[in-house]
Amino acid sequence: MTSTADLISGYTDEPGYFDFAKWGPISRPVVEEERALVDVQSRARFGSEVALTEQAGRVQRAVSALIGFPADQVVFQPNTSAGLVHAMFGLTGQVLLSPRDYPSLPLAATRASAALRVLEPLWMDLDHDVVTPAVVQRHLTDRVTAVAVSLVDYRTGYLVDLEGIRQVIGDRLLIVDAIQGFGVVDAPYGVADVVASGGQKWVRAGWGTGFLALSERAATMLTPVFSGVAGSELTLGGSYHQALPALPGAAAFQITNPDPIAQARLSTALEGIASAGIADVSREIAHRASRLIDIADEYAVPVVSPRDEAERAGIVVLEPAPDQMTTLTAALWNHGVTATVRDTTVRLSAHLSTGDDSFELLRGALTSFGTTVYY
Repeated sequence: MTSTADLISGYTDEPGYFDFAKWGPISRPVVEEERALVDVQSRARFGSEVALTEQAGRVQRAVSALIGFPADQVVFQPNTSAGLVHAMFGLTGQVLLSPRDYPSLPLAATRASAALRVLEPLWMDLDHDVVTPAVVQRHLTDRVTAVAVSLVDYRTGYLVDLEGIRQVIGDRLLIVDAIQGFGVVDAPYGVADVVASGGQKWVRAGWGTGFLALSERAATMLTPVFSGVAGSELTLGGSYHQALPALPGAAAFQITNPDPIAQARLSTALEGIASAGIADVSREIAHRASRLIDIADEYAVPVVSPRDEAERAGIVVLEPAPDQMTTLTAALWNHGVTATVRDTTVRLSAHLSTGDDSFELLRGALTSFGTTVYY
């Protein structure tokens, strides 16, 4: 077992980085694991292929340890979007979702609908711009076979109530885009039927890493439309003019053999989180998010993301007056603070490695901002 302090010691990002909801700098253990396997790959010493091929099972076990799904119901994906496309193209009936979610979900649904014409997106009309069990219940119809949600809203930082949504949707499939919460939220993934996520944000495993996990029900109900060589039952050396059956379960939802080094990066990052304990990681990041809110309040910068710890993860969203947006953005830039700026909001996101030096840079930026704003 390790501790969150051990995890922190492996991070090397410089002060001022508040953009983990966009992408997370990879840790030293992840870098070292990648270098070791690149060396193995470059030398091709006799028998070294085993170190590469064993990464498939390793990453399944690493994901399973964090979300509780059986390892054989997990399949590696290069990113969240790939997993969501697999899920949406495999559905029939109506899928209920928010038009305001990150585009990966809406685009996967609309593309599947247009291409196969067996899936109909049903769009929620949101209350207060968030997905709640009450909103979901209000939109349910007899034709809804699945409900798709983001675990954490990328715009507002709102943490969805998965257990509440499960209670109101009954035995319909619950599909979760987990990317903005996976690795920092101790979520009840067991109530979901489909969980898709990538590892480039909070998990800090770099791009090209992700997974798709299916419940037994989802594995039975979803059609593996994009099931390629790696997802099919085949023996090399024959003829392939006839349709080949897909592998059973989650394994069917893959196209070709994945990058074993990407699998190793994701495994290394997840094993570190599991060893420290996701509950402890979540608690530490929640503390840093609270500190962000306190600093924003101190400088009278409006916070529009949830304040209740039960409704947020690591994201804090600021919304200054429209005529102050450019000034705030410039102040952050001039003080070396990295954040996501969109239209009228600034999204800050903290991680375990966000220390006092980063918060002091943010204070400096807000102090500069405050001295140039006139009320």
